[in-house]
Amino acid sequence: MTKPTLPFDPFALARAAGETALGLASRPQDLLAVQMEAAKQWGDFWTGALTGKAGEAPRDRRFMAAEWQDDAFYRSIRDSYLLASKQLRELVALGDGDDSSKATARFLVDQYLNAVSPANFALTNPDVVRRIKETNGANLVQGFANFLEDVASGKGIVQRRSDDGAFVKGRNIAATPGAVVFQNALFQLIQYTPTTAKVAAEPLLYVPPLVNRYYMIDLEPRQSFVKWLVDEGRTVFVVSWVNPGPEHKDKDVAAYVTEGVVVAIEQAAKRAGTAPDLFSFCLGGTLVAIALAWLAAEGRGEEVNSATLIGSLVDFSDMRDWSAFVHEGHLAALEDHLEAQGFIDSLELQRLFAAMRANDLIWSSVVNHYLLDKDAPPSDLLTWFEDGARIPAAFLKSYNRDLLKDNRLKDPAGFAVAGTAIDLAAIEWPMMVVALKDDHVSAWEAVYRGARDLGADFVLGGSGHNAGVINPPSRNKHGYWTGRTMPERAEEWLAKATRHEGSWWPHWVKWLNSKGSGKSVAARAIDDGIEPAPGSYAMMP
Repeated sequence: MTKPTLPFDPFALARAAGETALGLASRPQDLLAVQMEAAKQWGDFWTGALTGKAGEAPRDRRFMAAEWQDDAFYRSIRDSYLLASKQLRELVALGDGDDSSKATARFLVDQYLNAVSPANFALTNPDVVRRIKETNGANLVQGFANFLEDVASGKGIVQRRSDDGAFVKGRNIAATPGAVVFQNALFQLIQYTPTTAKVAAEPLLYVPPLVNRYYMIDLEPRQSFVKWLVDEGRTVFVVSWVNPGPEHKDKDVAAYVTEGVVVAIEQAAKRAGTAPDLFSFCLGGTLVAIALAWLAAEGRGEEVNSATLIGSLVDFSDMRDWSAFVHEGHLAALEDHLEAQGFIDSLELQRLFAAMRANDLIWSSVVNHYLLDKDAPPSDLLTWFEDGARIPAAFLKSYNRDLLKDNRLKDPAGFAVAGTAIDLAAIEWPMMVVALKDDHVSAWEAVYRGARDLGADFVLGGSGHNAGVINPPSRNKHGYWTGRTMPERAEEWLAKATRHEGSWWPHWVKWLNSKGSGKSVAARAIDDGIEPAPGSYAMMP
């Protein structure tokens, strides 16, 4: 019988907490200074609370109900929690240890503070108190039944939709008309049906990350990036990765580059008759950068017209709280776990991402599902998020050690693909890098540094990692920033950048036009499709 394994090392968590505690204990003068400042802050807090003075409401979605600001009882609970949280985070920041240990300590304290928020408890959340009065407590009875059902399902805390069938792939998400025109063991290539008589000469090729399906850029039609591009007169190709199983266990980063990205480039160019403009998201952008460097090293400089990386890292020296998971203990434990099953499961990945955004993806569900007994409204973006995919063992091993831990892309010839050492500095194609200002996965400052290293044009979009990408011009939301120069520090760039209203999509298309031939050709009809979009790979369980 195979011994169960964990994808992380619990002892690494304990060691990080111990290092933080011992480091603080060894510096009593710093602890005394912290205590003195804390006493002053609590004195100011109680003075304000007892005099009824209300400060400015925090920008925190947990405390949106009017009572959190207008009622002295709830306001004092909220403000005392926020002050204690601030002080505990500052205390942990004084701890010792390497970057990974410090990030782990921050992660642990954040999980604790998120869990004990007064918004998560029935009698200290005004929305729940109001709901109890409305239902005579029936919401708590049904909420407990919801909890038991979720525990029995084995999926943990989940966001229930008011209509689980509201979004169906091929019907109203991933529904832009098109066809699979090529496939191999790693991906299907989708080409979309044109809606204009003429199209830009250069086709577009999208490379998504592995962790979710490609159709984040093809949600419901009113906010589908794919549909918008097709309607703008673009020939659009999309890579749809296979959901890997044990047979893909040995497919590493190099395989996904040479058998995936490079083959997709070749096929898109063959069908369109000219080199494509690449665009990519998150890990997909990292793969594109590696593929470009490999093509440059191989002397294949004519196969791409331009490349755009969205929310993608190529320099992993600053991963913020994600550094907590780039620890030798965690990596070794994960590799043992991967060896046992050949891949990391999508549910395990979703739990990791949920933990990094616990307030939005865990505790909001606790409140809505167990305390308020309210289903979450249908969401095409969250439906996509929950439709996760697996990642092969060899890919995750090489990605974690070579890229995340050792940051080998930063060094010339530090990483090899199919026996060829690559150097990102050798990339000479026109490039744009798009970062998202509230990105919790790829911090925009880190993405900016990568853009400088690549010599790329840079745009900063508003909102977060996923929502900031899906920003159709018709919604006129989020805004974006552009700048004329690229100083060393990201903060300096932002201070001088120009803010624009609306979506960054039209700005990007203008950039594409400036890098293309400017020619239009007859729309490229599809007469040899293998199967209709979204294709069987996107439908794999």
